[in-house]
Amino acid sequence: MKTGGQLIVEALEANGTDRIFCVPGESYLAVLDALHDSSIRTIVCRQEGGAAMMADCQGRLTGNPGICFVTRGPGATNASAGVH
Repeated sequence: MKTGGQLIVEALEANGTDRIFCVPGESYLAVLDALHDSSIRTIVCRQEGGAAMMADCQGRLTGNPGICFVTRGPGATNASAGVH
């Protein structure tokens, strides 16, 4: 049986995602585990707002959705700086 993280990563791969930006957090450890065995490049950032802005730039430059993973609570609040 597949984990939720594996299903998310498979969906990202099926839609052509080649990289994600993140600040690792415990709320999506299953996704991080699945990304370890994936061809998707994981770019680890130091701050959630920066990760969100990088994902935004990725989307604008490529025309594909930029993907950013952050943890809940303060992580999501910090990421809001890059989501507009």
